Amino acid sequence: MPQIPQTLNELTVGQLSARSGAAVSALHFYEAKGLISSRRTSGNQRRYTRDALRRVAFVRAAQRVGIPLATIRDALAELPEERTPNRDDWARLSEAWRTELDERIKRLGQLRDHLTDCIGCGCLSLEACVLSNPDDISGERMAGSRLMPERGKRTTAADDGRP
Repeated sequence: MPQIPQTLNELTVGQLSARSGAAVSALHFYEAKGLISSRRTSGNQRRYTRDALRRVAFVRAAQRVGIPLATIRDALAELPEERTPNRDDWARLSEAWRTELDERIKRLGQLRDHLTDCIGCGCLSLEACVLSNPDDISGERMAGSRLMPERGKRTTAADDGRP
């Protein structure tokens, strides 16, 4: 891994990519989404301050556990500019995200547990399909999968306004 001299206060996009493990295109994307920032040189090249390394690590760790980029951006916006997220920041933010992650894990467990039942039908059109129609929400309005058109009704050109 390339070493960056301590006296070097700014990194090129290539240096940031090499040190962080994030592709250059990912770094450009993170910048476009407001997760990291750079300044431009007179030759229009990006230069990142050293704190961008910690911010990229923060973003990638949060992404690995499924936190949406908008939520990560909001969390980083709470930090003073030019300060890297530290252990206390991560602890505070990860605690706030824990409830959301627990709920997501619960929903995924329910989907996993019902996956065999749904695939067993072969067509995803059970009246109470647990994947297409969770908790039979659509069952109150009509029978069958919410993705399937009502049976017996054929659409004609006259029905949809075509000549």
